[in-house]
Amino acid sequence: MTIPTWTAHGGLELPVLGFGTYRLKGSDGADGVARAIEKGYRLIDSAFNYENEGTVGAGVRRAGIDRDEVIVTSKLPGRHHAYDEALETIEESVFRSGLGDLDLYLIHWPNPKTDRYVEAWEALIEARERGLVKAIGVCNFLPEHLERLERETGVLPEVNQIEMHPYFPQEELLRFDAEHGILTEAWSPLGRGNDLLENEVIVDIARKHGATPGQTVLAWAIARVSIPIPKAASDERQIENLGALEVELDEDDIAAITALGRPDGRLADQDPAEYEEF
Repeated sequence: MTIPTWTAHGGLELPVLGFGTYRLKGSDGADGVARAIEKGYRLIDSAFNYENEGTVGAGVRRAGIDRDEVIVTSKLPGRHHAYDEALETIEESVFRSGLGDLDLYLIHWPNPKTDRYVEAWEALIEARERGLVKAIGVCNFLPEHLERLERETGVLPEVNQIEMHPYFPQEELLRFDAEHGILTEAWSPLGRGNDLLENEVIVDIARKHGATPGQTVLAWAIARVSIPIPKAASDERQIENLGALEVELDEDDIAAITALGRPDGRLADQDPAEYEEF
């Protein structure tokens, strides 16, 4: 399967559906990554703090396809936002992966109380210039964080990966990213430990389209021009998620699912204006 792509302001092209690797580790995890690539996934998401960059690299190699066809992402943890530490951490991520370079590198959280995310961003810019990474972006950044990066460095991220699912649809941030040519990736797009996939609205829309609730939610995310990154270790779930690409929701479906948003819809109360990740 060939997954369609969207393009960021700087020319970065990303598939409209990615593959998450949180908690995929070791040889079994590498096999899961390889099987996902063999099925057609081309955007693979990892992070320094997931402690599985080596697993992802091994999975890419096991898949046996051209390295240039796979976009491997990792992320900088909050404890290493200092410029020199950030550069060393990025180098370590590359070494761990065993891939020679990484395609996309993100700041995992802004950590506004610590307030060194601009310094970290400058390190990512340097890493890109040195060829350690090909493209750079952020996670969980609010408009004020993004505007400050551009104001102080002249460089705007190409990607902003944020929590986004029907209970927390992030309409304002999604709109801001789109207006600035930033691609929005969605983490935990299927929720986590809640009743999202049993919600009556989603179940009814899924039935209408002959789809599963999970496919329906992923199709909703894609229809809103965001890139969901679900994790799926089993072949069955990997295939099911790819089926979201065949689901065409109408405007009423999209509006009904978006209307499920809640003021307290975050999965773990991780507000980027306050939350500190290390």
